[in-house]
Amino acid sequence: MPNTKQTLKMLAPIIVGLIIALIPTPPGLSPNAWYYFALFAAIITGIILEPLPNAAISLIGLTIAAVSGLVYTKPDDSIKWALSGFSDTVVWLIFLAFLFGLGYAKTGLGRRIALYLIKVLGKNSLGLGYSVSAIDLVLAPFMPSNTARSGGTVYPIVSNIPPIYGSTPEKGTERKIGSYIMWTAFAATCITSSMFLTGLAPNLLAASLAQKTANIQFDWLTWFLGFSVAGIVLFVLTPLLIYKLYPPEIKSSIEVSRWASEELKKMGPVTTKEKVFLVFVVMALLLWIYGGSFINSTTVALLVVALMLLFKILSWDDVLGYKSAWNTLVWFATLVSLADGLSRVGFTGYIANALASSLKGVEPTTALIVMIAAFYWLHYLFASLTAHTTALYPIFLKTLIQLGIPPALAAYSLAYTLGLMGIISPYATGPAPVYYGSGYIKGSDYWKLGLIFGIIYFIAYLALGLPILMLILK
Repeated sequence: MPNTKQTLKMLAPIIVGLIIALIPTPPGLSPNAWYYFALFAAIITGIILEPLPNAAISLIGLTIAAVSGLVYTKPDDSIKWALSGFSDTVVWLIFLAFLFGLGYAKTGLGRRIALYLIKVLGKNSLGLGYSVSAIDLVLAPFMPSNTARSGGTVYPIVSNIPPIYGSTPEKGTERKIGSYIMWTAFAATCITSSMFLTGLAPNLLAASLAQKTANIQFDWLTWFLGFSVAGIVLFVLTPLLIYKLYPPEIKSSIEVSRWASEELKKMGPVTTKEKVFLVFVVMALLLWIYGGSFINSTTVALLVVALMLLFKILSWDDVLGYKSAWNTLVWFATLVSLADGLSRVGFTGYIANALASSLKGVEPTTALIVMIAAFYWLHYLFASLTAHTTALYPIFLKTLIQLGIPPALAAYSLAYTLGLMGIISPYATGPAPVYYGSGYIKGSDYWKLGLIFGIIYFIAYLALGLPILMLILK
């Protein structure tokens, strides 16, 4: 029997959808568009509350839309629209990139790189902060799930460090060194998530939505160059800022370097599979950067996964058994179709026109900054970057275009904030609950640090990221 809390979670999306559907259709919208929005709002509410797995909620919502003919009345057209997300190349890039992450885990290369960086840089607490950040930086271009990257790869390694110094929440000694390490690891993944197009799954979702909404094609190298100055400055300064604002009590950490050396010895010499996988990873990166004129980025990922199977880095059973990847494939494919439906029924354009009218007469650069700020700070209302992207990105993108902002500038400038906004709360992005739940960062500290670094990241992006992006896209 479901408990009361679970029942309320099940009923809340239905109630939200019904309330909106019963409100008279606003002038300028068709009834179909309004009812589709009611369904979409119900789905987003479900994704936030999670009474069922998110992929299941999206699939159920998409099925209701297809059966009811809210987007297309003809059955054949309706099902073609509903399944269109599964033919989206970016959705498949997300899926394939998950398999890259699996390659890091299966070969042990991810753990080896992490331990080596800790060994080299981890001889004092500040160096340890940089080594923890560097682990995430190395993995980010090839792991679009920051939950898998930071929560699943970085956290299990760095969580071994504080107990070496007797720094544990149970003893009330978390501030010795554990709090500093955990907040640094989390803050770093928010930066790297914005640095690379393939560093965060919602980045790739935004790429797909930009293509469908405004026919804008994101490019891996353009993305990196546009954010590189802001990203590098933030990456270099963040461990030092945390060291000053949230300092560890222990300044020296030579024991950690020794521990990492011992763990590396246990791993033994670099295996053939690790070497082969590293060649594939470098090849993928080079093709993503330089091969855009002759090979699609998704084709690159497909090629590397095929080679991983051929050289037995992964087995087919590994692929079939990787539930997170398949779950993400279904979830993102259905979300792409659902977000596309908002545009097809005319709802996105309607809201964009309304927002654009409210900012009419405002200088374009000022309007751009206002819209970026609203997009960024509204994330306090969302427990999922994916839900945030699906619900708001197409609307904000269309609004900016209506205001006369160049489409590419509008598309990139909004998407760059998706990783950074994960810093603001304990529920803002996938790894956040992992670090919050560790007990090393007290609730009040987490909210305070989230606000402080949220402001720092936002200002740095406006000051360093936006101007560079404008220059690149001129």
